[in-house]
Amino acid sequence: MSAPESERATTANVGMRVVHRRYVPYSHAHYAGNLVDGAYSLAAFGDVATEMCIRADGDEGLFASYSDVQFRAPVRAGDVIEISAELVRVGRRSREMDFEVRVVARGDEQHGSSASRLLDPPVVATTARGVVVVP
Repeated sequence: MSAPESERATTANVGMRVVHRRYVPYSHAHYAGNLVDGAYSLAAFGDVATEMCIRADGDEGLFASYSDVQFRAPVRAGDVIEISAELVRVGRRSREMDFEVRVVARGDEQHGSSASRLLDPPVVATTARGVVVVP
């Protein structure tokens, strides 16, 4: 049983970060060139925000809004992406976060159907700011 709201402690601190990495499966490609839709990045932001809220507040929280969503470079099936959330503001019940998707590895079909290469530096594909509310 979880603690009552008045007893639940928060460890939310500005600067706190959560990072996930994942492979983008070909089953998520929707467009020519094996492009993945922008909603894929937004769903990944939801996953890192959920972990952030669990770590900071012991609750999954609920997304309230996104702002300044920028699709800067394509995400393709076969990519390995790194998704990060950084806590930038802590309110009484709200948590504001900056999000970023970086492509850290990409398929390299010129060298074979299963070839891939690390990107140095990684390519920033999507950025956003979001607000999550916790009880």
